[in-house]
Amino acid sequence: MRGPRVFSVRFVLHILFLFAVLVIVSGTGWLWYTAPKRQASLAVPHDYRPQAARAHPIDQLMKNADNVSQTWLAKSTNNLPTAAEAYRKRRGRHPPPGFDRWHKFAQDHGALVVEDFFDQIYHDLSPFWGVEAKEIRRHAKHFQHAISVRNGTMTIKTDADRPWMNIWSNMAETMLGWLPDVDIPINVMDESRVIVPWEDIDRYIKAERSLRGLLPPSKVSAQLTGLGELDGDPGEPPQIDWITTTPYWDISRVGCAPNSPSRELPAATDFSGPPPFRAGHPPGSFEGYVQNWTSAKDPCLHPDLRESHGTFVEPVSQSTTRSLIPIFGGSKLPMNNDILIPPAMYWSDDIMYSGGEHHGDEWDKKTVGVIWRGAGTGGRNRENNWTRFHRHRFVSMMNGTAVRLAEGNPEGAGQGANFILQSYKTYHMAATQYTDLGTWLERITDVGLVHLECFPGTGNANCPYTDPFFEVKSNVEMKKQYGFKYLPDIDGNSFSGRYLAFLLSTSLPIKATIYSEWHDSRLIPWLHFVPMDNSFVDVYGILDYFLGTGVGFKVKGGDVVTEGAHDEQAKKIAMAGKEWAERVLRKEDMQIYVMRLLMEFARICDDKRETLGYADDLTAG
Repeated sequence: MRGPRVFSVRFVLHILFLFAVLVIVSGTGWLWYTAPKRQASLAVPHDYRPQAARAHPIDQLMKNADNVSQTWLAKSTNNLPTAAEAYRKRRGRHPPPGFDRWHKFAQDHGALVVEDFFDQIYHDLSPFWGVEAKEIRRHAKHFQHAISVRNGTMTIKTDADRPWMNIWSNMAETMLGWLPDVDIPINVMDESRVIVPWEDIDRYIKAERSLRGLLPPSKVSAQLTGLGELDGDPGEPPQIDWITTTPYWDISRVGCAPNSPSRELPAATDFSGPPPFRAGHPPGSFEGYVQNWTSAKDPCLHPDLRESHGTFVEPVSQSTTRSLIPIFGGSKLPMNNDILIPPAMYWSDDIMYSGGEHHGDEWDKKTVGVIWRGAGTGGRNRENNWTRFHRHRFVSMMNGTAVRLAEGNPEGAGQGANFILQSYKTYHMAATQYTDLGTWLERITDVGLVHLECFPGTGNANCPYTDPFFEVKSNVEMKKQYGFKYLPDIDGNSFSGRYLAFLLSTSLPIKATIYSEWHDSRLIPWLHFVPMDNSFVDVYGILDYFLGTGVGFKVKGGDVVTEGAHDEQAKKIAMAGKEWAERVLRKEDMQIYVMRLLMEFARICDDKRETLGYADDLTAG
């Protein structure tokens, strides 16, 4: 008869270990099974990794931004000779005629002069060195909308009373004593106008570089030819081919480099459902957050924008040329070849765009939350394409009810009508340790459309195809929006006219855009504002970093949790942006920028442009 079986200690421990694993797995499975449907629909549990256990990527991005700022300040110049030297070093030629008078104007108006601040001018104008000067003059002279300066007087040419033209002419009028004779063709549309094939621009830029050089001072002339001959015999208006019907994406992508992701990708034709964004972090980001602002804004590098931004889905208006002609405007796409000037809204004192003299109370007195109001602009949103418009998507993603429905969508994990939520594992958020996204957003956001902008127009009160998804909200004056800590800024038909006002406020701007502006060379993301990807997938991570759980959540035991907030970091960026805008984005800085731009443009329009310049500083004494 066999005796009782003796089990080794090792065997017993092995059995106990397997039993423990079984208990844990069973418990976890039960918890997962009984969790709210929002978790099941996303197919990923909350990430319970403590926020303090790791360095947040935004901390590193803010540190990097501080370093860039110090580099800029070290480059500032305080007198004419050093400013001229910095110009020659960076531009490869002598400054334009009148540079000494321009510098005096800048000094008299307390400007911070850093040569890097004017990089946008040379990005815009460099290709024109590859075009015959006479051709540039003729196009500028005959353009339908233009401001002309002659001998210190100004005239305006346009087809109707246009507020933008009036504002820009007012800007020019304040500088008449410093401007050369020049014709300034103006874009009165929201959308930018010039997109030259990349190969042509590359050829023009190579021509410009071949013409660089520092002539001996004795061979440099400071006397512009002027436009008298052109005025005496303007000739016939040059012919311009305007493209008005081709899908705008197909017009735009010819301006992308041949090896860029978007160059050979044709326009989308099916705009049903939410945009098909890839899962995970945005391409080129630093752990999910924008690290290269120039790249993040560039449609050539982000082909998904062809079916997720209204500009490429269906713009409101379209009139584009592939010829390099001079047209000045307030914004443009990175592949556009328009010439940037400060937007009319930034020069205007209209309280709709500025909020008036008051720019917000002290940070600690503000509402802890996010506010955004705007119309459903961005293009012609129709029944078959509205789900691809960027403003509609942003409003939906900030709406607690819409997000909660997406979280619990049994047919598509995390999918709403016009957006798809990321997995909870994509961004390690403090707030989702205690609640779902929808409930969190309801506590911290006040976001809505004030006009639906349906097409064809059906009025503001209703829009049959979006009525189930949006409720028109009442407008909130700018000065009242400053009562909130966080101000997202989203493209409309082109750039957002409120951006400068947001920078000047005591609140924190969170900016997403595909458009370039005149001041891009003098703003640093993560130091002066918070950049956001155009997919908006990082918005929850951004808000979680700064607000944490927001106003606090009661958890078991009655404790109120406000974990994860970085309020001081938010305040630091808000105040740094305000102080910097008051230093380098003043109306005086706009004058200084435009004055220099027009001096350079006048030189490019002159047949003697290769010998024109300022070199008196090299012969003085």
